[in-house]
Amino acid sequence: MLNPGWLKPKFNQRTMNIPSESPANDAERHRSSPYRFLFFDLDHTLWDFEANSRQALEALYRSSNLEERGISDFGGFHRAYLVHNDKLWERYRNGYIGVEELRWKRMWLTLLDYRIADEALAKELGRVFLDLLPLGKQLFPYTHEILHYLRERGYQLHLITNGFEKTQQRKLQHADMEGYFGQLITSEVSQSLKPHREIFDYALKKTGAVKEESIMIGDSIEVDILGAMNAGIDQVYVNHLRQETNIRPTYTVFSLRELEDIF
Repeated sequence: MLNPGWLKPKFNQRTMNIPSESPANDAERHRSSPYRFLFFDLDHTLWDFEANSRQALEALYRSSNLEERGISDFGGFHRAYLVHNDKLWERYRNGYIGVEELRWKRMWLTLLDYRIADEALAKELGRVFLDLLPLGKQLFPYTHEILHYLRERGYQLHLITNGFEKTQQRKLQHADMEGYFGQLITSEVSQSLKPHREIFDYALKKTGAVKEESIMIGDSIEVDILGAMNAGIDQVYVNHLRQETNIRPTYTVFSLRELEDIF
């Protein structure tokens, strides 16, 4: 159960990368913070999707004996999967395909790269992959520490994610993260996806939050940051990869620890 770019940042007057402060100034900052509701993205922000996905896909490759089917190199299989997965996720976000098609077709197209036209196998691989994926426990550095820090300071923490409902719930359980968050807002339940405004409006209504006291924390400029901007919500861009961007979020950090400089 859930509880009730490689560059200097392009700062505007509210974009920040704050140096450490004295305890007195730190306390004053927390008292004057305009935020009460912190909405986190999960994958690529807190939960290390790349590491966990590769681990799950390698386990799938070996347990399904794909080498015996002519896929001799896991590295090549993994790279092909990533290409198709990214393209299909883009189509999914834009409403061109549904959840079920996304789940199996990324495997189908990867198999076709190896001239394996086996739809039944693709659907089985898609099913097993979603069973394995949430078992991953690799998080970005300082994930538990920052969530504990924020919770202890009285912030209400919630998640807004384009991931699948059951999959995201299981990720939280296996990574021992579910106790930090009040609500898990997924695209499946809200019937909308980031960056569309509707999922943010749904999250505000579901949590009883107001825009002026809310902020979105995520790693994707296109999905998290521009989505929140369009919804009238402030943003923290968690730029783990130090990628260059011309977009100016409310705040930019390069590690989760730096969130302590904002909140």
